[in-house]
Amino acid sequence: MANTPYLSARSRSNSSGSDFGHVLYCSRDQQAGSLGGRRTEKCLTFIEHYRPWMFHKALISSTPAAMLPCMEIKNLLEQVAAGQMSIEAALQALETRATADLGFARVDLDRVRRCGLPETIFCSGKTPEQVVTIVGTLVEAGQNVLGTRVTPETFEAVQHAHPRAVYHPTARCLTLDITPLPPPTGLVCVVSAGTADAPVAEEAALVAGRMGAKVERICDVGVAGLHRLLPHLAQLRAARAVVVVAGMEGALPSVIGGLIDRPIIAVPTSIGYGLHLGGAVALLSMLNTCVPGITVVNVDNGFGAGVAAALINRVSETR
Repeated sequence: MANTPYLSARSRSNSSGSDFGHVLYCSRDQQAGSLGGRRTEKCLTFIEHYRPWMFHKALISSTPAAMLPCMEIKNLLEQVAAGQMSIEAALQALETRATADLGFARVDLDRVRRCGLPETIFCSGKTPEQVVTIVGTLVEAGQNVLGTRVTPETFEAVQHAHPRAVYHPTARCLTLDITPLPPPTGLVCVVSAGTADAPVAEEAALVAGRMGAKVERICDVGVAGLHRLLPHLAQLRAARAVVVVAGMEGALPSVIGGLIDRPIIAVPTSIGYGLHLGGAVALLSMLNTCVPGITVVNVDNGFGAGVAAALINRVSETR
């Protein structure tokens, strides 16, 4: 289309067959002024072993969060093509845009492109002021915000600076959406053994949902009353991935794994009586399962389980 800038990228190899980097084309049709016609200006830049984030599909995404880096790259390339900026200066500018150095933290603004989810703020161990600053950095970059292990005190500070922030007390998370979330597709089931496991299970469910998975919760179906699980078998067998959260002896993932043919992410929790070793007993039980197809994350890591389940769900969607 006339007067429509576009970007495309491909890889090429040198004579030895090794990766030579990427070739980036920027083509633009412009009015030729007094000639009354059109001409095409083409700039060809060879970028050896450069960060691959320039060439991801985010460049052609229609979402606002992805369009911002696309427009920045386009503007830089136009300056290079016009001789207003050197290639070295453009590369330095692109590198700067990938990370925001706050002194106490380096915010990864490229993670949404690489991993499909903006950098998540693990709020435990950070001061409320630090969390507020990181939130502001992500907002300025046009990225949605997710914070985990959020105390009411920290959320109060964030909400004071960003009134649209939302607190999820059960999951102990905060969210602040700048761009629309992906529509829910597929199915991820999040199963909790007991009510005491709800905070970890809800963290997993929240994260998976924000990454575009349709999430269904199945609560309080632990091994002390297995009859509670049976009515949900059809639901579990329809899921693309199942997150199973359990404390105590951590047996529930193995039980479910013996009944369905779906990938299971097992999450041990630090819930239990006496010598449960902060969840280590449940962790070791899950790691020693005899049921194939079960992956185990660390104790209370609902976030990691939610991401894993959402990625499995996303891959299934693209097939």
